[in-house]
Amino acid sequence: MAFSAVDRDGISIVRTVGCVVCNFKCIQETRRGDTMGRLYLIQLDGRIYSCRHCRSHLAQCDELVSKSFHCRHGKAYLFNTVVNVSVGPLEDRMMTTGKHAVADIFCNSCQQVVGWKYEVAYEKSQKYKEGKFILERYALLP
Repeated sequence: MAFSAVDRDGISIVRTVGCVVCNFKCIQETRRGDTMGRLYLIQLDGRIYSCRHCRSHLAQCDELVSKSFHCRHGKAYLFNTVVNVSVGPLEDRMMTTGKHAVADIFCNSCQQVVGWKYEVAYEKSQKYKEGKFILERYALLP
């Protein structure tokens, strides 16, 4: 799968990798080290979901697991992987399906909360959510 990372100055860097998660880590390491604070955003190919506030790409439609989730603002979608987000601190939350350890995720470009990441599901029936991401529908452009 090929993705291109574009900084805010319009300089494009193309990397070919096997998965979205690996590519995201590579770009974050480059940002901390050699690029003197430039923000690189991954541009996804195909049908995507973007941040409503800044239009940064967040996820490919192919990574969508379920649309049957809810959050305090309405509908939410479960994804296997997302890009161009930062993960906040871990906290325990009681949700309708039980207690989970989750971390809010923020858009790398505009810093708005766009959802959360499931780190730990304490109930056996909810273990499939671990490592997956929720994007809140109100924060997305399809």
